[in-house]
Amino acid sequence: MHRILRREKLVINHKRTERIYLEENLSIRRKKRKKTASQLRIQIPDAARPNQQWAMDFMSDALFNGRKIRLLTLIDEYTRECLAIEVDTSINGVRVTGILSRVAMMRGLPEIIKVDNGPEFIGKALDAWAYQRQIHLQFSRPGKPVDNRFIESFNGRFREECLNDNWFMSLQDARDIVETWRLDYNTARPHGSLNDLTPEEFVNKEQKKLQLNLVQSMG
Repeated sequence: MHRILRREKLVINHKRTERIYLEENLSIRRKKRKKTASQLRIQIPDAARPNQQWAMDFMSDALFNGRKIRLLTLIDEYTRECLAIEVDTSINGVRVTGILSRVAMMRGLPEIIKVDNGPEFIGKALDAWAYQRQIHLQFSRPGKPVDNRFIESFNGRFREECLNDNWFMSLQDARDIVETWRLDYNTARPHGSLNDLTPEEFVNKEQKKLQLNLVQSMG
């Protein structure tokens, strides 16, 4: 919130943001997680360029009448873009490959896709799709969400800011609300990890940098 207010030139000092936030009773009490002793982790290199590593995961929610819905979230780990959020009552492995193909038509294929060990991800459909396109599927270790920490972080924010705050009256209503949130996330939400740029701004900056390097190499 402070990053957005600062970008709009409404506040400068974070202490003023905190004071207004408390005066308006906007603070949300979050449940504290119990800390446990850290164990040895395998360090997985972070993405160094767009389309190098994607990550995807499933989430669950419900319509107003209690009917369960599933959501497939897909992000680019380097640019922090949310590439897609698919919403339906069920999404199988074949459907997952169709979503990936649709996104790939717009921006190309990734080198790696990080997933957990869910049945849709370990099935034959996704395995064949990835093998045919020479894409490496990187599976999280069981019980180690840190292996796919970027999608876990994104899902937490998506849950807090969209799923918990909306009452979906129908499947189409859920799709419309989720897509509106996704577009806002990509175009209007600054990220500290991107030097307070939005994912869209960061992508544009990277493209300009690439074009400049290309011109310099040709010159």
